[in-house]
Amino acid sequence: MSRGELLSRVGDLRAGRTPFVLATVVRAERPTSAKPGDCALVLPDGTIDGFVGGACAESTVRLEGLRLLQSGESGLLRITPQADAAADPSQAEGVRTVGNPCLSGGTLEIFLEAMVPPALVVVFGDAPVARALVRVGHALDYDVRAGVDPEVPIAADTAAVVVASHGRQEVPVLTAALRAEVPYIALVASRKRSAGVRSELAALGITEDRLARIHAPAGLDIGARTAPEIALSVFADILACRPRPHAPVPGSPVRDEPAGRGPEGSATPAAAGGSGGRAAGEQAAEEIGGPAAQLGSGAGGG
Repeated sequence: MSRGELLSRVGDLRAGRTPFVLATVVRAERPTSAKPGDCALVLPDGTIDGFVGGACAESTVRLEGLRLLQSGESGLLRITPQADAAADPSQAEGVRTVGNPCLSGGTLEIFLEAMVPPALVVVFGDAPVARALVRVGHALDYDVRAGVDPEVPIAADTAAVVVASHGRQEVPVLTAALRAEVPYIALVASRKRSAGVRSELAALGITEDRLARIHAPAGLDIGARTAPEIALSVFADILACRPRPHAPVPGSPVRDEPAGRGPEGSATPAAAGGSGGRAAGEQAAEEIGGPAAQLGSGAGGG
């Protein structure tokens, strides 16, 4: 595979939101068949596209690449003929050393970079808050899809669905998001409007425990008033509900869990249902005029 073909393949994988690991040879000690600059892609099914060495090196790259895909991390892989390489106390943090039993010998150092697609957030609506959600999401490096047709199935890897349509197609979109088991679902609306939408969903047979998964009114209470501030509060809530690693990152401060949230960072039914502090959408709807005030403008206008 030529470098141009490999880059084209990378583009296709990114467009299809397929995770992969880019393996690049950064150092080679003879005798090795690979040279610095050689590249390959490790795919989730174990397929390797490209060349980073012979069969022994390839199998090691495959195993380590699949491990990194699970964690989303990157690292340096050192493949050496020394039998006790893995026990080498001098290896630096972030370097994984593996003994290579192949007869050809030689040492390779290969940088493995996990390319995991950003979290996919679907925003339904074309109101000022919906447009602000797109801008804020892009600034936070999310993959934000806007103006989604409610008839189009929701992608299986969707991390969040936020409805900010001011009363348009709210029930069908929320129903589809619940059916797709989207981890985070939110409705930008006033408390009164949110209660009305919940009643409509309940009339369709949606149970209370599933209704409790909908964050409505959407957003954390940060005193948001403008459309961009409301969008910021929604993404703050998405971050707060994101699954957290079991072990803290070394050097990071230890924080208490947000009030109203479970130990894994997910919203409790009370928090998800908006029965705690006032959410951003509701607060803006009650306090100001302009775009945010439309959030509570009744059944016809959201």
